[in-house]
Amino acid sequence: MCSRCLATICFLMSFQEQVHSAPNGRHTRRRWRIAWLLGIGVLVNYFDRVNLSISQAALHHDFGIDTIVFGYLLGAYNWTYASLQLPIGVILDRFGVKRTGRVSIFLWSMASFASAVSRSIPAFFGARLLLGVGEAPTFPANAKAVGRWFPRAERSSATAIFDSAAKFASAIGVPILGIILLALGWRWSFALTGIISLLYLGYFWRVYRDPEDDVHLTAEERAYITADEVAQEESAASSAPPLSLLTLARQRKVLGVAIGNGSYNYVFYLLLTWLPSYLSTALHVDLLHSFLYTGFPWLFATICELSIGGWLTDRLIRRGCDASHVRQVVLVGGMACGLGIFGAAGAHTPLVALLWISLSIGGLSAAAPIGWSMPSLIAPRSSVGSVGGIFNFSNQLSAIVAPVLTGYVVAATHSFRWAFAVAAIYLVVGILAYLLLLGRIEPMFPEDGMGATSAQLPANGA
Repeated sequence: MCSRCLATICFLMSFQEQVHSAPNGRHTRRRWRIAWLLGIGVLVNYFDRVNLSISQAALHHDFGIDTIVFGYLLGAYNWTYASLQLPIGVILDRFGVKRTGRVSIFLWSMASFASAVSRSIPAFFGARLLLGVGEAPTFPANAKAVGRWFPRAERSSATAIFDSAAKFASAIGVPILGIILLALGWRWSFALTGIISLLYLGYFWRVYRDPEDDVHLTAEERAYITADEVAQEESAASSAPPLSLLTLARQRKVLGVAIGNGSYNYVFYLLLTWLPSYLSTALHVDLLHSFLYTGFPWLFATICELSIGGWLTDRLIRRGCDASHVRQVVLVGGMACGLGIFGAAGAHTPLVALLWISLSIGGLSAAAPIGWSMPSLIAPRSSVGSVGGIFNFSNQLSAIVAPVLTGYVVAATHSFRWAFAVAAIYLVVGILAYLLLLGRIEPMFPEDGMGATSAQLPANGA
């Protein structure tokens, strides 16, 4: 299993290096090394998150928890994660990705070890709350880093690398950690993720720098990153003071993406936390095979995100297609495919369920890089972290509700049918938010003291 996973990772890295080069044909790899650094971090991040989803039976045996308590335990991580999203955006804009990231990784490493030694459910809750604190900066920091390291025409691919790692973590993490759990116990699976997290801390500490501080970044690549006209406009705007959270939260575009991303994250977390249990309880698949089967939809999601949400999107934009139109089509089309979650509600066999779930999470994953590149696409550079915090705050509200509400619904109905139906309804709301509130995907720049932006003026058709 490990050798196959390593081969897959090497293939994906090779694929990305082959398709991304400067217009003059010369490969410029430093920025892609940063993208893969961020992707590895998200991979480790999500090992921590999926670890709990495979542990229901073990925790029931050790602590006697029922479905509702397990739902709350699944959501506990997101309580602190969500509550820190708005202040984390401000912290990132002030202290930067490097310093914030180092503290973040250390904290989430300690949280994994704390989970491994927990002797009671309250202690386990405390460890999950600490994990939320440690991992809270991850996605806003990554969005900010991509905005600094990549021109606009490559940001979908760069975002796809780190966001697809969240799906790939489930594709390989659930089977591997599940086998470790069955062989050695759930405490060892949490201890292993703590060790991996500390190793990543050393790697991040050594590699990550902002472009202006990276001595290994060549003058040619630096010029390429900042050469396009929009990047120059951003550079001029970067000296402007950050906009307030209230000003940003009032923007229609910010609201539209916050609602749309929230609906995506609801389905994502429902499947991230409950898919192994759904396969084992609703479709009567044994634990080992439920761990193995879980990997297939997530592997499909990884491929969709890298190939459609990343490579294809950027390729069409580089070929001269309207950037906003391309991103809108992928965003809304992917969300529409996400409605396949409703098809899984009526599935009676594992094969049919996995096909519907693969369609759903594959479509959502194709749309995800567009959603996560949005902070650097619509916000002034000085406010990218804050906008990322607003988006991820909405995401994490959904991430809190999804596992808890699913636990209640399953306990009350003894079925996942209505849990999946709720997710489909929320997706419809998210699609409407993208269509009616987001409008064209273009920068927002302050025009007056009332917080109006150029993206909101009637001439721009927003």
